[in-house]
Amino acid sequence: MFGARAVSSAVQDQRRRVRRPRRIAAALLALALPAWATPAAAAIYTFVDADGVRHFTDLPDDSRYRRLSLSPHERTESGDRYDPRLIARANRYDAIIENAASAASIEANLLRAVIVVESGFNSHAVSKRGAMGLMQLMPATASRFGAVDPFDPRENVHAGARYLKALMDRFGQNVRLALAAYNAGEEAVERSGGRIPPYEETQAYVPRVLRIYRLLGAARAS
Repeated sequence: MFGARAVSSAVQDQRRRVRRPRRIAAALLALALPAWATPAAAAIYTFVDADGVRHFTDLPDDSRYRRLSLSPHERTESGDRYDPRLIARANRYDAIIENAASAASIEANLLRAVIVVESGFNSHAVSKRGAMGLMQLMPATASRFGAVDPFDPRENVHAGARYLKALMDRFGQNVRLALAAYNAGEEAVERSGGRIPPYEETQAYVPRVLRIYRLLGAARAS
């Protein structure tokens, strides 16, 4: 009887490990499925139950479900529209993200959130300013943090993770300020007296990344 329970527990643990990446992928996909661009059947819905568990589905059977989507006017920081196909395949970068996060001592879901906002998981993205790859590194930043080829996903994410960690350290582990610096530059945050700079883009960027970060955290917890 004990053996059967142990096997059952192991099976349940394995199922949880499988479900979590799927839920993270579903959460990411939900962020890139604006209602105007996809059929209703492709939409993702979510709600958090009384136990704090977040549920995702494409077939809502409870009135508490709410549809998740980005605004049809939103683009990545690279300037591209979100591509649901790229978001749907985002889990191919999971090992890179987890390894980079561990090496830099930073949360993996924070990296994922930055990637969603910066490039929408387009490893070939290039902004008008010249930022490149998944984490949209400027050439000087890429060089500073060891990315020889900014379009190589591994090099880009590891360099971006090291940069984000450096910003966290510089601004006293304040995630909001670190994100503001990632977007506007370290000096801009310093000139603003250790506050989020009063730039429209940065003022929108920080809560946008944090919103996705929290959603991914809820998806992993469930």
